[in-house]
Amino acid sequence: MSTTPQAQLGKSSIAASSQRNSTALSNAAELLGRVLLSALFLLSGIGKLTAYAATAGYMAAVGVPGALLPLVIATEILGSIAIIAGWKTRIVSVLLAGFTLLTALLFHKNFADQIQMTMFLKNLSIMGAFLMLAANGAGKYSMDARAAE
Repeated sequence: MSTTPQAQLGKSSIAASSQRNSTALSNAAELLGRVLLSALFLLSGIGKLTAYAATAGYMAAVGVPGALLPLVIATEILGSIAIIAGWKTRIVSVLLAGFTLLTALLFHKNFADQIQMTMFLKNLSIMGAFLMLAANGAGKYSMDARAAE
């Protein structure tokens, strides 16, 4: 059973096309994943700005000094923008993973409350996404990729 050179060319052309489509889909998924992961932090940071006093009061109620609120807002807004842009992605992802774990431990530790337990587990899932981003990088559509060119 032999194949003609034309049949081999056809197979390699199909394989190359399939590889290009897969790469394009992967690149787009990486960008969309970064945007979706960061949207929570960006909107949360903006929300804290618009409800500054209420957020500071909530933090104080759980024993976290309200004086840390500007750092929290900066972490959420600047960190999310960095992830969306794909700038210093590995470092920022590790920092946001730590921030997310700290938030879970400080604000969602009442496992007798089903909602708090779910929020804790949600934070761990988000932390996992940041760790995967730290391990794999931002992908092609990022400032990191442009800097590497």
